[in-house]
Amino acid sequence: MGGAYSRKRDQQVNEARLHRGVSRRYSKSGSLKWLGTSFSRAMMDVSQGKEGCPSLMDLCIHKIREDIDKYTSFSMLPRDIGQQIFDDLVSSQLLTNSRLEAFRDCALQDLNLGDYPGFNDGWMDLVTSQGSSLLSADLSGSDVTDTGFVYIKDCKNLESLNLNYCDQISDRGLEAISGLLHLTTLSLKRNNLITGQGISSLSGLSKLVELDLERCPNIHGALVHLKGLVKLESLNVNCCNCVTDTDLKALSGLTSLKSLQIASSKVTDHGVAFLKDLHKLSLLNMEGCAVTAACLETLAALRALSYLNLSRCNLTDDGCGKFSKMQSLKVLNLGFNGVSGAILVHLRGLTNLESLNLDSCRIGDEGMVHLAGLCRLKCLELSDTEVGSNGVRHLSGLHNLECLNLSFTVVTDFGLRNLSGLSSLKSLNLDARQITDSGLAALTNLTGLTHLDLFGAEITDFGTSYLPSLKNLRSLEICGGGLTDAGVKNMKDLTMLTLLNLSQNHQLTDKSLESISGLTRLVSLNVSNSRVTSAGLHHLKPLKNLRSLILESCKVTANDIRKLQSSDLPDLVSFRPE
Repeated sequence: MGGAYSRKRDQQVNEARLHRGVSRRYSKSGSLKWLGTSFSRAMMDVSQGKEGCPSLMDLCIHKIREDIDKYTSFSMLPRDIGQQIFDDLVSSQLLTNSRLEAFRDCALQDLNLGDYPGFNDGWMDLVTSQGSSLLSADLSGSDVTDTGFVYIKDCKNLESLNLNYCDQISDRGLEAISGLLHLTTLSLKRNNLITGQGISSLSGLSKLVELDLERCPNIHGALVHLKGLVKLESLNVNCCNCVTDTDLKALSGLTSLKSLQIASSKVTDHGVAFLKDLHKLSLLNMEGCAVTAACLETLAALRALSYLNLSRCNLTDDGCGKFSKMQSLKVLNLGFNGVSGAILVHLRGLTNLESLNLDSCRIGDEGMVHLAGLCRLKCLELSDTEVGSNGVRHLSGLHNLECLNLSFTVVTDFGLRNLSGLSSLKSLNLDARQITDSGLAALTNLTGLTHLDLFGAEITDFGTSYLPSLKNLRSLEICGGGLTDAGVKNMKDLTMLTLLNLSQNHQLTDKSLESISGLTRLVSLNVSNSRVTSAGLHHLKPLKNLRSLILESCKVTANDIRKLQSSDLPDLVSFRPE
C-alpha cells in the first residue's frame, strides 16, 4: 500500500518506553525519519557563556577540567566532588588512560562509561579500586574481556551493572557476578558467548529486580536458573529464538513479574498457558511468537496487563471467546496478525484501553464500530490495514486520542473530515498517496498537532496554504514531490518546527532555504533530491540549533557543508553528503 513513495516504518520491537537509551555502537546512523542520534554535549560550558549564572561548584569543576593534567589524585576530595569531576570529564570525553589514574580509590559510586572510547581491560583496575563504594557501573559497548572483568567481584555492593554489547565477556566472566548479592539490575544485551551455564551464575542473586538478556542467542534452557529469583519484576529475552515453552514453565512461579518480553521466540500457546498465575504482569511482549488466538484465553486472566504486543502472530478468530474479559487491559498490539475485522468485537469491552495497535492487521471498516466506545484511547495504530473513510467515522468520539497512524490505509480526504473534532490529537501520520490538499484542509481545526507526517501524500503548494493554522507543529514531513519554492514559503511562520523533511520535492531551489532561514528551532532538516546548491547554504547560518542536515542528490558537496559547520553551525554533528 501507499504507492511508489511508500515508506514502511522500521518493524522493530516497540520498547521506547522501556529503554533508558540505545547504545550508539548499534544505533542507526543518518536516519531521515526521526533524528534518533543522541547529540550529547558537555554538562556545562561556561567558556561559551551558555549557563546564565553558574554555581561556584560549576566554576570550580570547570577550572579543574581546564587544568586537569596538573592533578595526580582526587582521593582526598569529598566523594561527591570527585564524582562530579569524573562525570564532567566523561560527558566532555576528556577522560584518558593517564587522567584515569587520578580517580583511583576515590570511592566513586557511579561509573557511567557506556560506549566510552578506549575502555578495555586496562580500565578495570580503576573500576574495581572503588571497592565497596561502587553502586552502579555501565560498561556497555566496551572491549572488556573475561580477564579484566573478573575483578568486578571486589565491588560487593554493586546494585546496577550494564554489560550491553560487551561481546568479549563469556560464561567464565559471568562467574564473577555470582557474589554480587546486592545486584538489583543487570543487563547483558547482544552477547553471543553467554550460554545457559553462564546464566546459572545468576541463580543466587535473590535481590535481582530487572534482567535484560535481549539478543543473547545461545541461552537455551537458561531460564530454569531464574526460578529462585522471586523478586524479579522485569525480564527481557526478546529476539532469543532459543527460548521455548519449557523456559516459560520455569517462570511460572515468579509471581512478582510485571514485565516479560519474549518477542521472536519459539513460544507457543502451550507456553503461554504457564503465565496464567502471573497476575501482576502489566507488560507482555510476544511479537513474532508462534501463538494462535487460542492463547487469548490465558491472557484474559492477566487482569493487570497494560501493554500486550501480539504483532506478527498467527491469530484467527478461533479461541477468542473469552478475550473480552480482559477489562483492565490498557495497551494492546495486534500488529501483523492474520485476522479479520470480526476480532475487533472482542475489544469493545476493553474500556480502559489507552493504546491500541492494529498495524498490518487484515481489518477493514466493518470492525471499526467496535472501537467507538474506547473513550480512553490515546494512541491508535491502523497502519497498513484496509481501513477506509467509512471506518474512520467511528473514531470521531475518541476525544482523548493523541496519536493516530493512518499510513498505508485506504482512508481518503473525505474520511479526514471525521477527525476535525479530535482536539487532543498531537501526532497524525497520513503517509498515503490518496491524501491530497483537500485532506489537509480538513485538518485546520487540529491546532494542537505537533507532529504531522504527509511523507507520500499528494500535497501541492496550494495545500501548504493550510499549514499556518497548525502553529504548534514540531515535526513536518511532505515528500510527495508536489512542492515548489512557493509552497515552502507558506511554512515560514511554523516557528516551533524542530524537524522538517521536504525530500523528493525536485523543484525546490535555494529560495526554499531562504524561506526556512527563520525557523531557528530546527534541529533536523532534509531537502534531499532538490535543486538546492552550495550558493544557497548561507541562508542556513541563522539555524544555530541545527544538528542534522541532509542534502543528498543536490549540488552540494561535503566540503561545502563542513565550511558552514566550522563557521556558523558548530552544533551540526550529522550531515549528508559526508
